[in-house]
Amino acid sequence: MSDMAERLALHEFTENAYLNYSMYVIMDRALPFIGDGLKPVQRRIVYAMSELGLNASAKFKKSARTVGDVLGKYHPHGDSACYEAMVLMAQPFSYRYPLVDGQGNWGAPDDPKSFAAMRYTESRLSKYSELLLSELGQGTADWVPNFDGTLQEPKMLPARLPNILLNGTTGIAVGMATDIPPHNLREVAQAAIALIDQPKPRSISCWISCRGRIIRLKRKLSLRAPRFVKSTRTDVVQCVCARFGRKKMARWLSAHCRIRFQVRAYWSKLLRKCATKSCRWLTICAMNLTTRTRPVW
Repeated sequence: MSDMAERLALHEFTENAYLNYSMYVIMDRALPFIGDGLKPVQRRIVYAMSELGLNASAKFKKSARTVGDVLGKYHPHGDSACYEAMVLMAQPFSYRYPLVDGQGNWGAPDDPKSFAAMRYTESRLSKYSELLLSELGQGTADWVPNFDGTLQEPKMLPARLPNILLNGTTGIAVGMATDIPPHNLREVAQAAIALIDQPKPRSISCWISCRGRIIRLKRKLSLRAPRFVKSTRTDVVQCVCARFGRKKMARWLSAHCRIRFQVRAYWSKLLRKCATKSCRWLTICAMNLTTRTRPVW
């Protein structure tokens, strides 16, 4: 037995062991794949639910059934970690576009960890998940064996839009991390179409779609682009210029003075907010905003 033993220097052994561990955490656990924007556990949950027939029009089924199927076929890890990943994909305050449609207690914005056990909750895939699964059977994905070699699972899901930009992601690996904010679906789709039409554009960030026409934001309203947007730029322009729009809000940042305020569809709240912030926008709100008057910051 002593002749079969392998002798390695301590520094060489520790270096190889740490490198293998870090590469596993980076590639197969903590960071998402750029193609579909999903981590391995998230991808396996979505694929396992699709194999169970839990699409958006199906009947709700116990979450314990989904977790057991994921652990037994594709993801041999702890059930609590798998269920927590499933809960995050079902919380509308954690994901901008949830992948799982949950029924039951799935937590609250002030206490996301207050969700019920998986034996009490029910779930199915959301309508948004079709963005990742609709082209799976058309030869667009590579398949790899599962952990025991008895089944095949997709290496990545064929996303029809860049899901990593739509929902964003957060992950901490060994030596690196990622933190991508979510984006609006219509704006990402318009940017993808513009990128296909013009592979090397000068600037895409200021392009918006207004009534089927692609125009630049500065021609409609001279405002700086928002850093965190919950509604599209078209909705914000309609709320400000035409005095109608959906009840969504966006945070804007002044060009020169670092003043943040919220643009709302309610004009009384807008004027009150601007007055409290002592911003010059108050004089522009009192004018006829349908004219081409440029705001002065």
